[in-house]
Amino acid sequence: MGQREMWRLMSRFNAFKRTNTILHHLRMSKHTDAAEEVLLEKKGCTGVITLNRPKFLNALTLNMIRQIYPQLKKWEQDPETFLIIIKGAGGKAFCAGGDIRVISEAEKAKQKIAPVFFREEYMLNNAVGSCQKPYVALIHGITMGGSKIDRDKSFILEEHMDKINSCFSANTVEEIIENLQQDGSSFALEQLKVINKMSPTSLKITLRQLMEGSSKTLQEVLTMEYRLSQACMRGHDFHEGVRAVLIDKDQSPKWKPADLKEVTEEDLNNHFKSLGSSDLKF
Repeated sequence: MGQREMWRLMSRFNAFKRTNTILHHLRMSKHTDAAEEVLLEKKGCTGVITLNRPKFLNALTLNMIRQIYPQLKKWEQDPETFLIIIKGAGGKAFCAGGDIRVISEAEKAKQKIAPVFFREEYMLNNAVGSCQKPYVALIHGITMGGSKIDRDKSFILEEHMDKINSCFSANTVEEIIENLQQDGSSFALEQLKVINKMSPTSLKITLRQLMEGSSKTLQEVLTMEYRLSQACMRGHDFHEGVRAVLIDKDQSPKWKPADLKEVTEEDLNNHFKSLGSSDLKF
């Protein structure tokens, strides 16, 4: 047997072993009795990260981030670690993203954790994105900031793609709204209902973020998002959204400003501008 054929067979064998390991951990991610917010375990040649806050949909805390980051870097350099898996405990959620309620409440209490939290979270995101070992996220259940692509099912928005492309191919939120109004279909009107509930500032930030981010590297995107996170922490709408959805749960946020036309280009530029020496650095 030639060396190339041997290498090919070994690659297939290793891929088979990785698949079996992943399936094994997926079956075991339903429940854990451990009290720690995150579990970091070495099982054979696999490093396993378990997000363990099922009552809070495994939302990330600063403490969890500070445990995961150094362990991820350690496993990345460990010659006896061939695979890294991250999963969520409880069976209901993989991860609901950062625990924004805790962040908002801390900010209101004049505890400035937002700069530290987002800085370290984005440093962890970059470490995941640049990890030199196979890194597998078992995205099962509620997941904020990601998606479970089932290749056996058609894309849920497939039937609407023509309308999405025609209505949302615009350079301003106002143009998108106009396109949806002119379309007039039940799908378009449903999207208008959703958009009209959203923060006008966040709508304009999001569109610009999508447009600028399409040509950026991961590190450039994380730097942009860090700037946005800090600007939003200083503003009104982030905290009002947390109040309306997670604290009072009245689902009736009062946005400031309340109208798209009141969100100026200067407002937008202030969200995206450099933070100078306080910028995110890798």
